[in-house]
Parts: sequence; structure tokens; C-alpha cells
Amino acid sequence: MGVGTIGSGVASALLRKAETYARTAGCPLRLVRVLEQDPERPPRVGIDPRIVTTDFSLIQDDPGIDIVIEVLGGEHPAYDFIREALARGKYVVTANKEVMAKHGLELRNLAWEHGVDILYEASVGGGIPIIAPLKRDLLANDIVAISTIINGTTNYILTSMSREGRDFAEALAQAQALGYAEPDPTNDVEGIDAAYKLTILASLAFHGNVRLEDVYYEGITRLTSRDFRYAQELGYAIKLLALAKKQDTSVQVRVHPVLLPEGEPLAKVDGVLNAVQVEGDLLGRALFEGSGAGPQPTTSAVIADVLDAAHSVITGGQERAAWRQEAALVIVPMGELRTRYYLRITVADRPGVLAQIARVLGDGRISIASVIQKEAYQDAQTAELVIMTHQAQEEAMRVALAQLAELPAVTEIGNFVRVEG
Repeated sequence: MGVGTIGSGVASALLRKAETYARTAGCPLRLVRVLEQDPERPPRVGIDPRIVTTDFSLIQDDPGIDIVIEVLGGEHPAYDFIREALARGKYVVTANKEVMAKHGLELRNLAWEHGVDILYEASVGGGIPIIAPLKRDLLANDIVAISTIINGTTNYILTSMSREGRDFAEALAQAQALGYAEPDPTNDVEGIDAAYKLTILASLAFHGNVRLEDVYYEGITRLTSRDFRYAQELGYAIKLLALAKKQDTSVQVRVHPVLLPEGEPLAKVDGVLNAVQVEGDLLGRALFEGSGAGPQPTTSAVIADVLDAAHSVITGGQERAAWRQEAALVIVPMGELRTRYYLRITVADRPGVLAQIARVLGDGRISIASVIQKEAYQDAQTAELVIMTHQAQEEAMRVALAQLAELPAVTEIGNFVRVEG
């Protein structure tokens, strides 16, 4: 279902490598139907036009179709088609992060009820194998944390800002010119895409139901080239991280930029690469890194799921119910987060200003680790301060930022970024 860039790649691979896949799966794989939403679009190269249809009922009503591959994208009609296919006892392979983030628990339960499975490796991380390890290979572990760079567009933009000193708008324009960013990049640069993927990963890793609305997210649009320059001087990289952390039944799930020590493995993941770092009680830390998007890596993940589904069809097997909810998860509000902070503030260049700032932070029990004056603007009689704090509570920091903005001596709260690692 769907013959855009990904769908046509999947169809082409199934046709071109039919003999290889038959040996791997233990049975031939035959492409029976191709759903094309646009009746005016001609069939892609290699696809027999006689199997192309715009009518989903020809798929759902055909008892000879065992596996349905959904690469339509978007929530509707993809969700409706997936749901109906599962209800008809068909295995489903999907690359749809939005559907799985919003309806994953329902669809997994539906698959289990009808003796089939829904496989979705391609919904997170493109070609990086992470869904299958969480469902099977890491089951001996109590997963306590997932830290990920899971959006190639934002990682490319941040790498460009770091290495080339570009500001956000310029780096975004470059990413769009190279085809790494969409004409409307909102889902990527505002952290929404990463939130979808984190919802899926956290639900699997913690054996519970993490909902999209549970995930706090913010994007990268407030970052400037100065933030990267100052971070590097302090020994940090800036990355957009999707983070899930668990303690007992309490879970934090959040997406936002962070300052990450340059020695951390994730700090070295650059360009359009993605990475998922998993921490378990037995495993310790493991890092999965690779191409997170694009036709070929996504096709690889989709076909791998198809081969798994085909094997289940001929053996009568079904994925174990490892994903089923074991305990109700308590989502920790973002305001209760405790971490360190980087603040960039423009202030009047006169005596006593730092004391005013320290007083406001102190009232919120926010301890200053260091203060550096980075720039002085003689014409405006202002200076730019970079403040690093010790661990503090998020809610207290937000209150303090609002109070700092009201001080006559504070010209601008340039930025604040959380510190991890």
C-alpha cells in the first residue's frame, strides 16, 4: 500500500530479489496487489499494471493475501487500512511512525487477538535494527534508559551549525537544498518526528503504554551559532536528544536540545546519521548507529520484517507478547526534571548586575557553577554572560527565567539549554 519513493523501492526489491528472498523465507513471496492512491499515476517500473488498484477492498477481501505492507505515510487512511487488515487475519508490515506512536498499543493487541503480528522496524531509525532487539534480544534486561539521536534532518542542521558556524536559518536552507529537509520542516525542527519515535521506543523498552501526549518536546529553532561556539569552549556538543528514563514505574520522556560532553558517544554522531543508545541492567550501554532515513535503509528494514512475517505464516508462529503492558507507567512531569543548565543572557554592562542574577537564581535554589563574560557591546553598553548551573529543578528554572526577564538590567534571555551526561 503506497508506491512513493519507499513503496516503489520495496516493490522493486521484492520483484528483483524474489529467488533470494524465497530461500531466506522458506517460501516464495508473490506480489499480489499494489495499492496506488492516485489513479492517474502510471505504475512504477517493474510493477505489472494488472495488479495495481485504487480499491483497498481488493486487498482486505482476498484470502490469498497473507502480508500487507503499509508505506502510505500519515495517520489516515493508513491507520484504517492497517486495522482492517489485522482484523482480517493478515500480517502487517509498516514504516508508519505516526500511526504506531498514536495507535501502537491498540494495533498490537488487535494483531494478537487475530493470531497475527504487526511489524514496524522501519518506523524508527530507518535501517538501524532497534525494534527487533527491544522485542527479543534485550528481553533479559531491565531497560532503564534510552538516549537517541533519531532525526537525521535536525542532526545534519546541528552539525552544520557546529562545524561551519552557520545560524539556524542558513543551515536549514542548506539542508533543504541538499534534500535532507522537507520544504515544510516543522515536524523535524520542532521535535515532533523525534517525539513519535520516542513514543514507540519507550513503550517497547519499558513494557508499557507511553502515549504521544506524554512526551515533552521542543525543537532547535532557538539555537544560534554563538551557542555552539560557547558550548565547544566549555567542552560540549549540542544535540537534539530524545530521552526516555525509567526508575521503578516512573518514566521521563522528553525531546529537546542538550549540551552533551564531547567525550560521550552520542556527541560524535554527526550529519544525517542516527543513533540509539540503550542502557540495561545486564547489558550496560549498547549503541546502535547508522543511516536513519532514506529509501534504501528503510527498504532494508521493511523487507526484513516481511521475511519475518513470511516465516511466521509458513510455520504458524506468532510474535511473543513481550510488548504487553506489565505495569502502569507514571509519567514524570517535565517540571520535576532535575538537571544542569546552560544560560546565555545579555545584560547591562555595569556593577551589581551579576549579584541581581545570583539572587534570583538563589531564591529558586539554583546554584551557579560558573559565569563567563563572552561579549561586551560598548555602543549598547551591554555584555553577554554564559552561566552554567549545578543540578536544579526544571520548574524552578522556568520561574527564575521569567523573573530574570523582568529585571531592568537584563536585556535578553538569549537561550537556555539543558545539560546531559
